[in-house]
Amino acid sequence: MTDQHSAPVKQELLYDPSIPTPTDGERARTLVGHCRVGTLSTLALEPPGHPYGSLITYAVVDDAPVFLVSALAEHTKNLSFDPRCSLLVAEMNADYAPGKESGDMLALGRVTVVGSCNKLSGAPAARAREGYIALHPNAAYYVDFKDFAFWALKVESLRYIGGFGRMSWVEGDSWRTATVDPLAPAAAGIIEHMNDDHADALVTYCLAFSTATEVASAKMTLIDRYGFEMSAETEFGRRPIRVAFDNALDSTDEVRPAVIALLKRAREITGA
Repeated sequence: MTDQHSAPVKQELLYDPSIPTPTDGERARTLVGHCRVGTLSTLALEPPGHPYGSLITYAVVDDAPVFLVSALAEHTKNLSFDPRCSLLVAEMNADYAPGKESGDMLALGRVTVVGSCNKLSGAPAARAREGYIALHPNAAYYVDFKDFAFWALKVESLRYIGGFGRMSWVEGDSWRTATVDPLAPAAAGIIEHMNDDHADALVTYCLAFSTATEVASAKMTLIDRYGFEMSAETEFGRRPIRVAFDNALDSTDEVRPAVIALLKRAREITGA
């Protein structure tokens, strides 16, 4: 269920809201999947019951964030007593984060993953080790220390905030069925290229695939496997416009042909 901040005037979208768009579960899975550090909050033993936040590195293995932690750490002691916890992950720490240059950290996405954390052993611990060290190779130096072990956070639900005005609770099943967007690692570069070298094409997309009849300029703001979004200066002021690809993309190699196909169709529609 998505919540919206109240506003004095509700603006009508300039594009079809039913076009393919990532679910909040997919957005959350992509954000968490491309970060490596977050804040783990546990329930403190001392002072009893207080939230205790720890900076922690993680990897997602078998649909769960996994941590390599020492038995000496306060958060490990807390989890041994009460497994309930949460993990806060912010887009500012992601390895893609195309919105970083805006300078407004609250305009970036973040996810709070809620669930319970348990120590791993056997095959799950072996898979956690492989996935974790792949992302954090320096951990190989201490992974076999006797006081270190892998713990996994079983996701029950999560709170997704996609910047201002977009937020929702996502159930654990939606998290587990979602996949990381394959375009995310290249998103920042694609956006920069489109804005720097194809500004005219962005205006054409807006005129062809929205109800705006006047578009002075447009900037791409995000791209995903289903399409991309722009911030356009229209006769209604600056407004968001989303355009969908003909088909969902499975790799970054498919981006160039997809945007060219869309531009060809946009030019046919507008006569440009």
